Amino acid sequence: MRSLLSTSAVIIFAASSMSLLWAKSPKGEVAPLTTVSPKPPKALAHEMNSLTGKKVNLAKKYDKKVVLVVNVASRCGLTPQYRQLQQLHKKYATKGLSILGFPCNQFGRQEPGSSKEIQAFCKKNYGVEFDMFEKIEVNGDQACDLYKHLTTLDTKPKNAGKISWNFEKFLVGRDGEVIARFGPRTAPDDKKLIAAIEAALGSTSAAN
Repeated sequence: MRSLLSTSAVIIFAASSMSLLWAKSPKGEVAPLTTVSPKPPKALAHEMNSLTGKKVNLAKKYDKKVVLVVNVASRCGLTPQYRQLQQLHKKYATKGLSILGFPCNQFGRQEPGSSKEIQAFCKKNYGVEFDMFEKIEVNGDQACDLYKHLTTLDTKPKNAGKISWNFEKFLVGRDGEVIARFGPRTAPDDKKLIAAIEAALGSTSAAN
């Protein structure tokens, strides 16, 4: 009899303990009292279309890479930055840097061409070999999810907010999170940008 009472006490205690972990909703549904907030999305947790129309999972393709995201245009005073971007690609691609160009026609309508025209222009004039993607919008209601995310981040040296012009640059680390944001007039060969890229490339053993 004493053994039976002890067993009952253990069962009651266990049931009471479990009740502390769960609560009933107004509808009578049982739900845990504590919930774990989802982690914010990584900068590259998006799918985009390449300039040739192929869907690309950015997080998968550029996993463990250092990535420079740039909104580009073919008829801008800053268009010659393509040449410097290509030089970055040639120097650092084998060390783990990927450059992603996203054409945009929102600033002075300076990227009016089709995907084929953009591709031909970049190849002919600047020998572009880094990855290019289909034309997108970077500001406003029609902005793609990638740029909606990027422009909300409190980055340095340029803070959160709308893209101001063609050739703004976001540097993304190997963990898929943004390290820095640079304005349009920060050239790809600017010492501060180069230093940030080299620091990111050397920040993990994945570079070896």
